[in-house]
Parts: sequence; C-alpha cells; structure tokens
Amino acid sequence: MQARRSAIVLFLWGSPILIVLTILLSVLYGAKNIELSTIRDALLHFDPGNVDHQIIIHSRLPRVIGALLIGAFLAISGALMQGMTRNYLASPSIMGVSDGSAFAITLCMVFMPDSTSMEMIFYSFIGSAFSIVIVFGLASLLPGGLSPVRMAILGTIIGTFLSSLSAAIATYFQVSQNISFWYNARLHQLNPELIKLAVPFAIIGIVLAVWLSKSITLLSLGEEIALSLGQKTKMIKFATMLTVVILTGISVALAGKIGFVGLIVPHIVRFLTGVNYRWIIPCAGIVGALFLALCDVLSRFMNYPFEMPIGVVTSLLGVPFFLYLIRTKGDGKRE
Repeated sequence: MQARRSAIVLFLWGSPILIVLTILLSVLYGAKNIELSTIRDALLHFDPGNVDHQIIIHSRLPRVIGALLIGAFLAISGALMQGMTRNYLASPSIMGVSDGSAFAITLCMVFMPDSTSMEMIFYSFIGSAFSIVIVFGLASLLPGGLSPVRMAILGTIIGTFLSSLSAAIATYFQVSQNISFWYNARLHQLNPELIKLAVPFAIIGIVLAVWLSKSITLLSLGEEIALSLGQKTKMIKFATMLTVVILTGISVALAGKIGFVGLIVPHIVRFLTGVNYRWIIPCAGIVGALFLALCDVLSRFMNYPFEMPIGVVTSLLGVPFFLYLIRTKGDGKRE
C-alpha cells in the first residue's frame, strides 16, 4: 500500500514533465515537421510573417492544449460515472451523454444560428443533462435496467437515436456540413477563443470532482454502506451528475463527440491506484489528458500525410476494450 501511494505521488509530481513532453511532441510532428529552434523562436520572438510561427501559435498549441483539456474532462467524467453507478461500462460516450450535447448544439445551429460561443456552451450543458435524465430515468423504470450491460445498451440506443435525429434535422435544414464537426471531432479546428471561455467552467467542474472524490469512494462500495456512514447519497449523486454535465458539455462544445476516453482511462487508473477516488480523480485527469493528446499525435501518422479523425483512433482502442469489459465485468462484479 505504501509503495503504491509513493508511486502515485511520484506520478503526480512528475506529470508536469510528461505534459510538457507531450506538448512538445504534438507541436513538433505533423504533416509538416518543425524544428525545436523554430518553436523557441515562435514563443519568444513571434513573427506574424513566418508560416511556421503561425502554425505553432495558432494551430498546434491550441490543438494540443484542447486535446489535453478534453482528455482530462472526459476521463474524470467517466471515473465519476463509474464510481457513482458502480457500473464499469459507464462513460459519457456509452451512456449517450456526449450525443445529448451534440444534439443540443445541432438544434442551436439550426434554430439559433446567431448564438454566441458562450450560448453554445450552455446549450451543450442542457443537452448533456437531458440525455442523463432520459437514460437513467428509463433505466430505473425497466426491470433490471440498472445492470451494467443493460444500461450500456440503453445508453447506446438513446445516443444513437439522438445522433440519428440530429442527422435528420441537419439534412432537412441543409446544415449537415456545419454540424459534421460535432460528430467527427477535429481537434485541428479547435477555436482558441472557445477554450478561453471554457476554462472557468472547467475549473468549477474539476473542483467539484475533487470535492466529491471521497463521497464517490463510499458510493462505489454500495449505496447502503454510504448511507450507513452518513452520506447524503441523493445530494452526492446530483452533484456528481452536475459535474459530469459540466465537463462533458465543455468537451463536446470544444471539439465535438469523442468516444471511449471516459471508458478506458478510469480502468487503467484504477488498476494502478486502487479504488480510492481521491487518487483516481486527479490521476484520471492526467492520464486522460496524455492519452487523448498522444492519440491525436498518432492520428497524424496513421494515414500520412493526411490525418485520421481522432474518433477513429480512440474507437480502434476503445471497441476491443469495451467488448473485453462486457465479457469480464458485464455481470456487475467488482474489479
């Protein structure tokens, strides 16, 4: 136990170095490779007339920062969902939360095309909340609906329905090209201004997640145990869902729907840290950030010199992992 805790502390202290190295890797490599000296000059002596400087400052840096943030948000959301529901198949993409956000954004772009970036973020929040209410509401009404596999199936059905409805609405109103970004996430099209607007909400979401971590640890042991230890489980569940809505809503608003990050990363982190969510939450944020940023780098070389959509890369890793979880954890047994 002491050795594991020491390893976790070492990882947390060393994570800034890993993040800096990942940023460097992402800025260096792509369709056009860039020299280290060019990066230094762009940061210290930016020249608007230098194409490489423009690529670094206005494309690759916002891209990797966005990937780090989105990866962290999705991983933390997945960890919270899995801990709260004791369902190791739970994640924003599997439970339809991401599809709800994208659906709300689709409606916003069709019926309120002049919406500001801040309004888009709020609509994304509403979409996340809507899908969570639908999925968990239906699951609670169906016999055995709260079992891991049935919840995953229900979330997938609701997510697919919302995605199909979005496509139908977009086709009817001839805005399919405009919403393709939200369903085929493209990190290279991240809006730097949107990242700035999202930061305050991200801080709120992460602070809430850390504050809830001890309570999630108790909930992950079972609701009866949590109640016996004096936990106000309904309030904790509401606060947890609010946190998931905030973090997932921001992620979709920034870059569209990216699947499986919130499914894979919490399992990796639990294997390394154990079941204490006071460690799982911060470690999931860091590992999720690194995971998505490195997937983004990988996407640039899978079909070089063209880029593979980031969702394809995460799906190639996530689908086999998801099938493995259904086989081994689908009956609801704990790790």
